Amino acid sequence: MNYVFDYIMVPIQIIIFLFTMYYFMIGFCGMWRKKEIKILTPQKTFAVIVAAHNEEQVIGQLIDNLQTLDYPKELYDIYVIADNCEDHTASIAKEYGAIVCERSSEGNRGKGFALEWMFNKLFTLERQYDAVAIFDADNLVHPKFLFEMNNRLCKGDKLVQGYLDAKNPYDTWVSGTFAISFWVIDHIWHLAKTNIGLSSVLGGTGMCITTEVLKKHGWGATCLTEDMEFTMKALAEGIKTTWAHDAIVYDEKPLTFMQSWNQRKRWAQGQFDVAHRFIPKMIKAGIQKRDIRILDGCLHLLQPHFLILSTFFIIISYVQLLFPPFYTNVYNFMPSELMTFIMLGQYILPIIILLKIHVKMKAWFYLLLYPLFIYSWIPIVFIGFFHRNDHEWSHTKHTRALSYDELMGTTKEASLANRETSK
Repeated sequence: MNYVFDYIMVPIQIIIFLFTMYYFMIGFCGMWRKKEIKILTPQKTFAVIVAAHNEEQVIGQLIDNLQTLDYPKELYDIYVIADNCEDHTASIAKEYGAIVCERSSEGNRGKGFALEWMFNKLFTLERQYDAVAIFDADNLVHPKFLFEMNNRLCKGDKLVQGYLDAKNPYDTWVSGTFAISFWVIDHIWHLAKTNIGLSSVLGGTGMCITTEVLKKHGWGATCLTEDMEFTMKALAEGIKTTWAHDAIVYDEKPLTFMQSWNQRKRWAQGQFDVAHRFIPKMIKAGIQKRDIRILDGCLHLLQPHFLILSTFFIIISYVQLLFPPFYTNVYNFMPSELMTFIMLGQYILPIIILLKIHVKMKAWFYLLLYPLFIYSWIPIVFIGFFHRNDHEWSHTKHTRALSYDELMGTTKEASLANRETSK
């Protein structure tokens, strides 16, 4: 090596190369679906849980939707956690027929604490359920959702995540780019990992967990990203998360950039927190169990760290152009052709996914703004790192009130196409 700084930059190049190629290879495994023979006989019982904090504008539509799921009514009950509500969420939920459990707590605020409280109540009931299915109050749910979860549970899966679709993908460019990011992740991340036997991750909503796992290991996930925390807690015990591609939940995406910013900042804070607490024990467990799925989970937690490292590398590369060389040429290890391939891949994969699910023309316009959404992650991740020890929970206000029938009318093209994706 010709310069002292090479001892920093060359290893960084190697890490970027290996990390990028690893995820590109995984991503391409999401371009197809494995054929599956499904168990169609309803067998499992579900406690359908909706976590709600001041959600009077949307809670009624969700409960109405859940009441009409295509699954035997005697096999599931709908529970709403009215968590520290100051509006009419509880009364509306009761009016629509849900079992409402009201929670008031000065401390321990947030969805993770509310779910822990609810699980403890469930375990004391006379009726016991095979699993819990968890939704956010702003969601709408595909009629076959519980059938798909029943199929996965009957095959022995214990943690299952459903397809995370968008309730309002065409409202604004922010909700549109947010939706694109979820569609892409659904395929090149969740579906891809399930295709090759790795673990998916829970997504906070549209997720199903067996009560056996909850009783044995406890919930205990109360950080800003409780879904990721529980995913990694279970994975360290050798319990992977499976992806159910046809169990669809429609989630309300942020309408404004600031809503998007605040939500993603919370996710970044939570992921740094979970990473710093779980990576050491997961590395130990992965080596002891010789389980590549656990080690892959560590790489997932390191994604924000990788973005910080990549940003540092790019900044130094530009500095290299402005000042006399202080380390070997940036392409000494990674040729320019590879860098070009990496850059193009960020756009090629979303294009492939949008073609597969046949979205409306408006989504293609939003794709032009997709890079703005992607690169806005850089400052968000840095801020999340510096605030990783802040655990104050913030509520995202939901206002997009739609019935399931209205949703099917406004997003019919994308919804129908998603059912046929990669079959």
